[in-house]
Amino acid sequence: MTPLLLSLQVALTATLLTLPLGLVVAWWLGVGKPFRGKIVLETLLTLPLVLPPTVVGFGLLLLLGRGTAFGRFLQDRLGIELLFTWEGAAIAASVMAFPLLVRTVSAAFASVDNELLEVGRTLGASEARLFVSVLIPLAYRGILAGTTLAFARALGEFGATLMVAGAIPGQTETLPLALYNTVQAGKDSEAVGYALLLTTVAFITLGIVSILGGRIAITRGETR
Repeated sequence: MTPLLLSLQVALTATLLTLPLGLVVAWWLGVGKPFRGKIVLETLLTLPLVLPPTVVGFGLLLLLGRGTAFGRFLQDRLGIELLFTWEGAAIAASVMAFPLLVRTVSAAFASVDNELLEVGRTLGASEARLFVSVLIPLAYRGILAGTTLAFARALGEFGATLMVAGAIPGQTETLPLALYNTVQAGKDSEAVGYALLLTTVAFITLGIVSILGGRIAITRGETR
């Protein structure tokens, strides 16, 4: 149960870390005014989806270590040690989950009828008011779908968390890492249990996203 509980703790923390900034970036990309460098920004945000997770993890390992000014600031000034801790695993998982959240939510925001936003602006509503009163209520299914995908991605993260947090039993050994370690140790029965558990979570997650996506499509059709 320890790897399962630790995985849930890491995934939930990663999702909570990702959600606030993810919503803002998704709003910026989905309904914000066009700006120079948008394609570059979208490409940078998509990189964790196409790069090997170990590459992302290695970058975080360098960033959070004492070899950089930021890493030394965290450790010496703030007393924050992230490497080889579950908090570091959560940060690595959030970086890997961030693009999924942003892409899903920005698409949901972009699907909202722009005329509603223009009417709100004409009536003097601020962008923050439109975000809270119009975008979130109309795109909440997309937000839930993106959040669910981010949680599932964080729960199943392996490469980046291994690089940043290691696989310390009882401290940083999440379910994917426990699966890898049991396979290496020849404990096939335990490995099958971990694999089935991860597969079940993935299946349920994709089912939830599919249901939410179908309802979004139906809602769009009714609106049109």
